[in-house]
Amino acid sequence: MSDTFPHQHAAHCETGVISTILRANGLEISEPMAFGLASGITYAYLPIIKINGQPLISYRIPPRMITRMLAWRIPGLEIKFRKFRHEAEGQRALDEILDQHKIAGLQTSVFFLPYFPQEMRFHFNAHNLLVYGREDCNYLISDPVFSHVVNADAKSLSKARFAKGPLAPKGLMYYPTKMPETIEIPRILPKAIKMTCRTFSNRNPFPFSGVKGMRRVARQIDNLEKMDSHSARLYLGHIVRMQEEIGTGGAGFRFMYAAFLQEAGEATCSQLLTGLSEEMTDIGDEWRMFAFLCARKSKNRGAVSFVEVADQLRKIARLEQNLFARLSEYRQ
Repeated sequence: MSDTFPHQHAAHCETGVISTILRANGLEISEPMAFGLASGITYAYLPIIKINGQPLISYRIPPRMITRMLAWRIPGLEIKFRKFRHEAEGQRALDEILDQHKIAGLQTSVFFLPYFPQEMRFHFNAHNLLVYGREDCNYLISDPVFSHVVNADAKSLSKARFAKGPLAPKGLMYYPTKMPETIEIPRILPKAIKMTCRTFSNRNPFPFSGVKGMRRVARQIDNLEKMDSHSARLYLGHIVRMQEEIGTGGAGFRFMYAAFLQEAGEATCSQLLTGLSEEMTDIGDEWRMFAFLCARKSKNRGAVSFVEVADQLRKIARLEQNLFARLSEYRQ
């Protein structure tokens, strides 16, 4: 079955898994389109949630929400989510799905997946993968971050599904129970775009999300001058890890949204969407520059000031606020 399964190497795990699940069930939808229709792009600074003692910074909506939003937005699509108290119960449920020749998405911890190289394993509990079969005690896996299909033994996969800690997956498994024959993209596109634009509007009431969140982080970077150098370097290093090493990161999600806008522009013959796609690609490059400045400052390489780093983030906030303001004018 591994020779015929439509595995796809994706930019991000959750969007890659849900896109593959839908395509395997006869519904053609690309990873960027799945991301855009789910209104997946965002920016959130959450100081009350700590990752290794540092505030959570996210560039996409929370885990599982992309899949849930997509099911909510596409008429006729229903996806069932199941969690389990015990490992044996979760494995039994997965086996039942596979025995019906169906496929299932799983939320797992990267640390316990045996096919990950040792140097790439870390305690991150929100990694999504797809199981499409079983051979003896090995599960056949389509993991979007790999260019080829892989496999895992039952014990390792179960440990990955029931890992403890932040974002504990609790054996989460999801699969479609109802599928539409087609997707009317022009019909559902305006609502998806409208929700995204509200997030990045200056009228967003939540001070820790969208452009307000970016400006708040910029002020935090300004204040690093008053902190001891070790703490300041840790903070900037954390920003780089959250942006570039956890999931797809800031620039990666911007490039994916740019691909969504381009595909949506082609589907609707909209010059506005096509033009904004190019601008979003440029914004992705600005995020890469922000990460570069953070890294240089955190490692004391070159004459980069905290103000320069903060100003780069403020520049990105202006660019994204302007882009989404114009995108909000889209009408089908």
